[in-house]
Amino acid sequence: MREVMTREFVGVSEADGLAETGRLLRAERADGAVVLRGNDPVGTISVGNVLDQLLDADAHEDDTVSEAMESTVPQIDVDDHVESAADQLLSSSVPLLVVFDGSGDVAGVVTESDLVRSVALSRESTAETENLEPARTEGTAESDAGYSNQGICERCGALTSDLVSFNGQLLCSDCRDV
Repeated sequence: MREVMTREFVGVSEADGLAETGRLLRAERADGAVVLRGNDPVGTISVGNVLDQLLDADAHEDDTVSEAMESTVPQIDVDDHVESAADQLLSSSVPLLVVFDGSGDVAGVVTESDLVRSVALSRESTAETENLEPARTEGTAESDAGYSNQGICERCGALTSDLVSFNGQLLCSDCRDV
């Protein structure tokens, strides 16, 4: 989960104004926020929750997050598998899952966008790795194939056979250690 989750997330208070929260979600381009009481998550609120409440005929200008939030905290453990997060997000109408670390503290959130980004990056790194595999044909001598498995580090430009996909880039061992 650590490689997929977003450590920085939008957090709001139950007492925050609903219109203000809507503007915050819009400014942060977030689908939802974690509703916090101090540092403890007590619910979530989505853009849809905000709009539904604001468009309600009984809505008031001073409505707060507490009137529109979901009082459950959809959660997942930081050590759970990505597939588990995908199952939870797809089977419910929540915009995000709150990721808890081993000590019970909030470590971040996982959204559908995070999962899509993760899948796209893994496909990209798989394609890059497949492109780095040396093309071997029958009768090719080992010395002839020496140059075909080398590539250029995307950070420093060094020619090396030790490239690994790291954070979406193909990096040599020196640049991975930085």
